[in-house]
Amino acid sequence: MTDPTPKHYPSIAQSFGVTGIVILGMLLLIPVMVALNNLISKEASMLIYYLLSIGIPCWIVIQIKKSKTGNSSFSLTIENKRIIPWIILGTIALLWGVISPIASTIPMSDEIKKAFMDFAGKTGLYSFMLMVIAAPILEEILFRGIILDGLLKKYSPLKSILVSSFLFGFVHLNPWQFVSGFVIGIFAGWVYYQTRSLLAAIIIHASANLNGFLARIFMDADAAMNDSLIETYGGTGKLILAISASLVVIAICIYYLDKAFKKRKIKVVLNEPDADLELGNTGETNA
Repeated sequence: MTDPTPKHYPSIAQSFGVTGIVILGMLLLIPVMVALNNLISKEASMLIYYLLSIGIPCWIVIQIKKSKTGNSSFSLTIENKRIIPWIILGTIALLWGVISPIASTIPMSDEIKKAFMDFAGKTGLYSFMLMVIAAPILEEILFRGIILDGLLKKYSPLKSILVSSFLFGFVHLNPWQFVSGFVIGIFAGWVYYQTRSLLAAIIIHASANLNGFLARIFMDADAAMNDSLIETYGGTGKLILAISASLVVIAICIYYLDKAFKKRKIKVVLNEPDADLELGNTGETNA
């Protein structure tokens, strides 16, 4: 007899396990990157290392999900295309108005600064492919398409989004990127919860990384790493103005998006009143 109880993956504990698989892949394949550095450019070796260290764990986790749930598909449809400019604008505003001010308060040693500056100096095609294409696709499959999607079937939306965002920040293994990963993860998680579109989350992630890539090209990396946030913005007044403007933009974007999401829910209810809307649980289950 077939078990009628739906199988959901992952739970919170399993989500930590998925993150552990990703981190293990990153650590085990470091020798590959070191070996490639002697054969090809560092940017090319970094891209190959990333595709292997994240791609292999991603494939493994997809297979685990398929074996447990019988489903390994992802939705790449955005029903309301008009939300795209708003999620991009909201992402950029979060970076400049929330993430940058918070991350700048975390002390950084000279060794860490040197490592970040070395990474910031990579502005070639391979780095673009890594940051703006590969990372958004692979990481969103893992943290929104698998982890968050599974959590939403078992726990409340708030808990699901916070747990998946925490793990997304944690996997970067440093406090500065944890801040950006956690904040962007919350925004991408909220959009994913409302739309169930992995493509929407990928666009948010790609927008954030493209912003960082362009900053590498047009900003002085040495000044950005050594100057205070006030110096970077050209004074306290300009900093306050920039943060205030960013917060206003964030509020406008969230207002519009929330309005669009509510219209979608009403439309689905009116068209399919008896359907399972797949909009996520409002409370936790014991499954």
